[in-house]
Order: sequence, then structure tokens, then C-alpha cells
Amino acid sequence: MIQAEQLTKIHRRGETEVAALRGVDFEIVDKSFAFIVGPSGSGKSTILHLLGALDEPSSGRVIVDGTSLSDFSVSERDAYRRNQVGFIFQNFNLLSNLTAVDNVLVPFLPRGVPESLRNEAVELLKSVGLESRLTHRPNQLSGGEQQRVAIARALLKRPGYILADEPTGELDSATGREIFGYLRALHEDRGTTVVVVTHDQSLVTDSDVVIRLKDGSLEPNAAS
Repeated sequence: MIQAEQLTKIHRRGETEVAALRGVDFEIVDKSFAFIVGPSGSGKSTILHLLGALDEPSSGRVIVDGTSLSDFSVSERDAYRRNQVGFIFQNFNLLSNLTAVDNVLVPFLPRGVPESLRNEAVELLKSVGLESRLTHRPNQLSGGEQQRVAIARALLKRPGYILADEPTGELDSATGREIFGYLRALHEDRGTTVVVVTHDQSLVTDSDVVIRLKDGSLEPNAAS
């Protein structure tokens, strides 16, 4: 379970303070498909960065499976990001000189990749419809195909949590819906908790958890 308790985040620009979050509380139970929605500048991506231990709150805390991320050492935060979280970003974050398979394997390359793991990467790419693109590099892939590589890369770690920041923001609406179809299918197959930041509320279904933000605060009845 993910719990946010009175999260605030203040950005300082010179002598000016900008409040990105203003005391936000919510819970996301395991195996949920959750959305963080709201207009630009509402604090959506800030929350995702805090959940993924990419940043620290100014006050309040994020609790994951009963442990506050604020209590982690630097090495423990690194291990949390490496082992428990799969990130999917709007701009894909693929390495231009690597094939689709090797881009999926990037988190493991420094430690060496056994054949069994390479085979699993191939199977993941096939599961998202890229069986004919395994040896292609990013400049040979469409935007939707690049995002599917990013999804496979996130899932290869078998993380407890997938955190996706505007994963369809660079895609046309039809391709974006296709990408969400893959995310939902993989969520249902694996039971992974998925948290998505988006401005497109048409993607939300009645069974989803929805956290609605405005000006860094939860809107009334925002977490559902």
C-alpha cells in the first residue's frame, strides 16, 4: 500500500517560494490502477516523483508497505527505485545506440545479463506486440513502439509499483489508447499496482482510484 500523509513540496527560486503541494493525503491499495489528474501545474508529477523516491517532500511523508521513504538511507532509496519501482516517462528515455531488447535490459546491463533474462525481455516485447521490432533501435521505431519498449523495461524488474508520468503525452489519441490497453492488460495479468499521471480523464474507468489535484491540493472527494 502507498500512503501519503500531509505531503508538502516547496520549490525555492531565489527568495521566492512556490508551493507545488499543500498538505496532500491519500491511499492507494495494492493491485490498484490509480490516476493522478489535474491541470498543468497542479502538482501531479511532483507527487509521482515523491512516490518514486526521485525527490523528497518539504514536509509530510510517503509510506510504502508500512515504511516511510524518508527513513531510507541513500543506498536504501537507490535499492527501492531499482527493485520495487518501474518508471515510464513521457519521453520514453531509451538509449539511441541500443536495440529494443537491450533497452529493456538497461537496468541489468552493468551486472551482466543471463540468457534467461534476455529471453524474458524478448517475451515481454512480444507481449506488447513488438515481436518484429526486437533488433530495431529507437530511431527505427514509432512513438507508440518506443513507449511499449519502455513499458517492457519497467516490467522486467517485476516491480511492485509502476509509476507512469504522462505516458501518452507524446502520442496521438489512438496510439495513446493502445498504450493504455497494454498497461491495463499487463496490470490485470500481473496484479501490479499502477499509478498514472495524466491530463486525459477520458482514460479513467469507474473501478480506478482517482486522485484529483488543483493548485497543489486535493479537490473535495478527490481520492476514490
